[in-house]
Amino acid sequence: MGHSAFATAASDAGIDGVITVDLPPEEVGAMNIELKRVGIDNIFLIAPTTPDERVPVITDQASGFIYYVSLKGVTGAGHLDFTEVAEKVNFVKGHTDLPVAVGFGIKDAESANRIGANADGLVVGSALVDLLGNAEWSISERQARAIALVADIRAGI
Repeated sequence: MGHSAFATAASDAGIDGVITVDLPPEEVGAMNIELKRVGIDNIFLIAPTTPDERVPVITDQASGFIYYVSLKGVTGAGHLDFTEVAEKVNFVKGHTDLPVAVGFGIKDAESANRIGANADGLVVGSALVDLLGNAEWSISERQARAIALVADIRAGI
């Protein structure tokens, strides 16, 4: 498709930002030119396993915000180490003026409160997908539970 056609199609579709998890910052130059041309942000992820020396390489190429992945492994799994996440988020913030949003493992008011103390934003995915995908409940029950979860998370922030 090419970078230019992709950027144009994304813009035409109303896209504000993209996350391309398999595009390293060393190879993003042509894509960033095209995304910038159409006003789309290129959002990069930083993980707990990202070496410290790589963080400024990533943040220098990012726009919009930085997505910090709070867990090692897959979304919805594992246990959050709130102290470790806070330290890493603050480290990342030391290398960029972009907001840092944290995702993976945000599932309730407590996790939202503890992560939100250092993050500029929270990304909630698996907790909502799990509720909405539960076929044992009616659609209205799923919606009600999702609304309640979002309200709980908002209260935690």
